[in-house]
Amino acid sequence: MSNSSSEWGTVLAEIDPYFLANLGVVMSIGVSVLGAAWGIYITGTSLLGAAIKEPRIRSKNLISVIFCEAVAIYGVIMAILVSAKMAGTVTPPYEDCQTCNYGQFALAGYAFLAAGFGVGFSNLFCGICVGITGSGCAIADAANASLFVKILVIEIFGSALGIFGVIVGIIIAGGAQMPVIA
Repeated sequence: MSNSSSEWGTVLAEIDPYFLANLGVVMSIGVSVLGAAWGIYITGTSLLGAAIKEPRIRSKNLISVIFCEAVAIYGVIMAILVSAKMAGTVTPPYEDCQTCNYGQFALAGYAFLAAGFGVGFSNLFCGICVGITGSGCAIADAANASLFVKILVIEIFGSALGIFGVIVGIIIAGGAQMPVIA
């Protein structure tokens, strides 16, 4: 029986760091947009339904949709930051670069992947959270106009989850840098 940990180590060492970094960019944008879309879907359906009973809530409750859209923007911001750290770097084959350290490539690739996954999934759950809270805000506002600001404050706290994800992503990706062309 072979040692499975060394087989996995070999597989993980053979993955191109640029693939990992670009996968992090894709996950950051893609999953964040999925969270925004899901939140807009949840909020929008309740907003439209509640607006039938109380038409006055239509424009006021669009702030919930804007909060959901901000979630997608957080993913784009992280993708731009990671892409900027990859600009002007050494490209394969890495053997052509005599001064490069492959460990630095691998570290940067996995760091950018982790940052992308972290930002993407925190924004997915942030979008769902803001969508559910925005849905409740629209329904509560249709029933009692004095509840709008109270629930909107809770929605702002839910939106802060996405910002926390971006901060963690910046911390993760901040220490990593693909080797630059000399």
